[in-house]
Amino acid sequence: MKQYEAVIQALEKLGGVATLGQLNQETMKIKDCEWKTKTPFASVRRIVQLDKNIYKIKPGLYGLLKYKKEIEAKGIIAETSDKKDSTKAIEFNHSYYQGLLLIIGNLKGLKTFVPNQDKNKEFINRSLGDIKTLDAIPEFSYANLVQRSSTIDVIWFNERKMPHSFFEVEHSSDVQNSLLKFNDLQDFYTKMFIVANKKRKSEYENKIKYSSFKQISDRIKFLDYESLNKQYEFIIEQQSFQTLII
Repeated sequence: MKQYEAVIQALEKLGGVATLGQLNQETMKIKDCEWKTKTPFASVRRIVQLDKNIYKIKPGLYGLLKYKKEIEAKGIIAETSDKKDSTKAIEFNHSYYQGLLLIIGNLKGLKTFVPNQDKNKEFINRSLGDIKTLDAIPEFSYANLVQRSSTIDVIWFNERKMPHSFFEVEHSSDVQNSLLKFNDLQDFYTKMFIVANKKRKSEYENKIKYSSFKQISDRIKFLDYESLNKQYEFIIEQQSFQTLII
């Protein structure tokens, strides 16, 4: 079997749409294909970028062209499409990056949480509720503070059930709302991230300068989508080829 055929077969097996990380793992399981290279993942990346049967949905996410209509019906819209600003596409974009954050947290050995209202949202072919490891947010502090944090898009908890990192995914909503949440939770020794398109970094930089956020301005980091995806792919590549997490 040729290498490009193995990639297409793996993409078929994954339902016609998959992250590059998923493809790296699934393709290497196909025994009929030989990868006579020290960098097979680079070869997979090249194939998905060049093969006419595969199209790019967003950085690190690819679909089989013959399933494009079915994929788009799920709200998984290519960023170049005129449908990318539809309500369904915006909802998927938000839950997609939540899913990447949950997977990374799980692979780091941390406990992961998403708000109850998000648990049925989709990350490609699984719900966020199937990926998170905590069914309920730990009662790590006073009830009002736990309640305030329970609406944060993704939280990583350490082994002591204390918050390790807070992540707010800002695709179209106001960054300031997330900064206000972080401000209310500033007394916890916790990393805080605004996750968004790199085009929104200037908006973030302007608002983090408000005097209201002076005490936390040096604790909050801006993480753009592409950087998040690269970190996801990096941690996936460190796993055993025999381990499929999604």
